[in-house]
Amino acid sequence: MSDRDIPRRKRVIVLGATGSIGASGLDIIRNDPGRFEIVGLSAHRNREALASLAREFGVSEPILSSEGEAPLLEMIKRTKADVVLNGIAGSSGLRPSIAALESGKDLALANKETIVMAGPLVRDLAKRAQARILPVDSEHSAVFALIEAHGSDAVAEVVLTASGGPFRSWDRERLARVRAADALRHPTWSMGPKITVDSASLANKGLEVIEACRLFDLPPDRVKVVVHPQSLVHSLIRTKDGVLWAQISLPDMRHPILSALAWPEVVPNRLEPLALDRLLDMRFEPPRYDDFPLLPLARRAAGMGGAYTIAYNASNEEAVAAFLEDRIGFLELAEVTARVLERDWSGEPADFDAVFAADAAARKAARDTIAILAR
Repeated sequence: MSDRDIPRRKRVIVLGATGSIGASGLDIIRNDPGRFEIVGLSAHRNREALASLAREFGVSEPILSSEGEAPLLEMIKRTKADVVLNGIAGSSGLRPSIAALESGKDLALANKETIVMAGPLVRDLAKRAQARILPVDSEHSAVFALIEAHGSDAVAEVVLTASGGPFRSWDRERLARVRAADALRHPTWSMGPKITVDSASLANKGLEVIEACRLFDLPPDRVKVVVHPQSLVHSLIRTKDGVLWAQISLPDMRHPILSALAWPEVVPNRLEPLALDRLLDMRFEPPRYDDFPLLPLARRAAGMGGAYTIAYNASNEEAVAAFLEDRIGFLELAEVTARVLERDWSGEPADFDAVFAADAAARKAARDTIAILAR
């Protein structure tokens, strides 16, 4: 076999390398060195862990984003890579996504805020750069694969599954007494504090509804949510003939990460398969919209367009930060977002500067609201 016959390894930049997505991605790459190669790493502030990973993978200039955003964006742009795995949490992941696409790299996207805040602009940028956005959220990865298999024209609706979080069966009186420590105990997934709180409040599912609308060109009424506590069915599509098609696997983020990194190939892996020769409990139930209003608020924001989804995300981020500091209660997470969404966010951002301006305005409105509620 000549050198030309040997397939080149895919070069990967991992952003948020010390977080849960980054750790899962690195585990995939570590165990398939013939297929993938790490060429760039970043973390927010965990210097020692990042340095250890840089030594392991031979990365000479790992980036701590807490020391400045500019070096991170420069590393993304100048590093020769095929795909960027963006595992950064929150709105701070948007600029790195832009940098990846501007430099013509495919984007394996776990940072849902990129699409929630700037979906149309980001998709247009990807098209102009001839780069692909490959979803890493387990739900959107499942929908992506199902639509690839059946074709977008066959899809009547998308059904996103939700674990229901730790308070799925709690009544409103108990929810009013929830504190941060309670919300950080997720029954299925191991995630950072922001996403874990969002899962408990169903804001995370709300963000995913917005993301699905933007990624797959669907109106909100064609993106449904069902609670599935076992987290084995990661999402479904209903085709126009009424048939449901599901993507099913054990709840392990390495599955969707590998799918994104290996795309368009489907490759073997060492992950544990879901065994069907044993008793399985797979239940489904409707969400409790009245008790978890951040989910219907997200659907409303998605339908109103403009900067409403930016305001939804920004106000929720500010509210979660206040909740984690015990300045507001669990039920006030939705109250903050609802009050911010009462303002006029109808202007459609024409560029990324307008996106960040709307984000800043919504954050100020949220902080003002939190100050009132925290009195």
